[in-house]
Amino acid sequence: MTTVEHKVETFDSLNPATDEVVGTYPVHTEKDVADAVARARNASAWWQSLGFAGRAERLQRWKGIVTRRGAQLAEVIHQETGKPHSDAMIEVVLAVDHTDWVAKNARKVLGPKRRPAGLLMANQAASVEYQPLGVIGVIGPWNYPLFTPMGSIVYALAAGNAVIFKPSEYTPGVGKWLVDSFAEAVPEHPVFQLVTGFGATGAALCRAGVDKIGFTGSAATGRKIMAACAETLTPVLIEAGGKDALLVDEDADIEAAADAAVWGGMSNAGQTCVGVERVYVHEKVYDSFVAATVEKAKSVRAGYDADAKIGPITMPAQLDIIRKHIADAIARGGKALVGGVDAVGDRFVQPTVLVDVPEDSVAVRDETFGPTLTIAKVKDMDEALVKANDSRYGLGSTVFAKRRGMELARRLRSGMTAVNSIISFAGIPSLPFGGVGDSGFGRIHGADGLKEFTRAKAIARQRFRPPINLTTFARTEKADAAVAKLITLLHGKRK
Repeated sequence: MTTVEHKVETFDSLNPATDEVVGTYPVHTEKDVADAVARARNASAWWQSLGFAGRAERLQRWKGIVTRRGAQLAEVIHQETGKPHSDAMIEVVLAVDHTDWVAKNARKVLGPKRRPAGLLMANQAASVEYQPLGVIGVIGPWNYPLFTPMGSIVYALAAGNAVIFKPSEYTPGVGKWLVDSFAEAVPEHPVFQLVTGFGATGAALCRAGVDKIGFTGSAATGRKIMAACAETLTPVLIEAGGKDALLVDEDADIEAAADAAVWGGMSNAGQTCVGVERVYVHEKVYDSFVAATVEKAKSVRAGYDADAKIGPITMPAQLDIIRKHIADAIARGGKALVGGVDAVGDRFVQPTVLVDVPEDSVAVRDETFGPTLTIAKVKDMDEALVKANDSRYGLGSTVFAKRRGMELARRLRSGMTAVNSIISFAGIPSLPFGGVGDSGFGRIHGADGLKEFTRAKAIARQRFRPPINLTTFARTEKADAAVAKLITLLHGKRK
């Protein structure tokens, strides 16, 4: 950390594969954050006044900029996270698709809609619409520094809110790129602003009087966010970690299931909150599944060269956690069929596949967030469901099965499930995304994600005078008797 002449504290963003400085950013203070919120208040009024059509046009304009410069944005992601450039491009593609969806669907989801008034209020015209909250604070993660926060940012913007984005201190350059490119598309007012720094900056955003906070990160930090927001009764959306399970039934396509397990567990160096960490396999196909998974995992190598399939562990402190999880699993009788404790280096972790790991070990109970898999044999899918659901987390999940795929998906305690594919729900903009338990609450993406950043506004408009007026002190005994008779006719029948 350094200090420049005018006393602005700064910090460096480092490439985790090389420790090269890729950018220097200010540590924004509580006053800086308050000033940003004040600017956002003025900007939000203008942004709301544009209406759905005006906002959609500008979001589509921004989408075009992101699309045309996608390779440049992917390079920023690559430099700050170390993930392969091709994986960073996946983030860009998904972000573009979600931006397009909200621009096209915000009016349909949030615009005024008629509601039935019922017989008692038949003289009323009932409607509901979803109005923007005002200013939204978004606190983003480092593992998917573009795709994940955009699930809050573009949905909040499309709903009519101004947004202040506090990216992870590990990936501030991605946030700056987004805010700068948005300003090209929407130069009139600071509708989308950036604040950078550490935990104190995020806490300042929570206390700055924004109308909602959208947070992605660990459950522990999520609790701190909620505590800070409680001081001002600021509502929060929390997308925390996961300990995602994959179920493999006896009739599954084993090659496809093994490929999904390795991708879900190893891609992005295992730093995927909705990936795969635990696998429960029917005993009839266990051996063939393990053999296929081991073969595929051995072909994956972590590194920073062009041939490496996964990059470094972005947050250095995570290396010790991964090492401890693997060591504990082996110490308690587990076997490493690929990798092991020695797979954990100073920056990179090579893929590790563990079997015979006790269900109460940290490798099964706690989020590892590294390129590791635990595989367990079960006698049937009912046992698999019990074990998969025995977790304080409930974010993503996966099922590979032909006959019982949908049934198993519905019985998994998780916010999202992919059947015979991996993480596919994240690429479908119309589907909600979020978890239960220690994985958080609230939803981004889809209609639910748009409504998350609005307040429902109910309006009842009298169309004609009612035959019986219930809301007056001039109401007569005859009117009361008539209402009682009507209610009895409508609702008093014995079934």
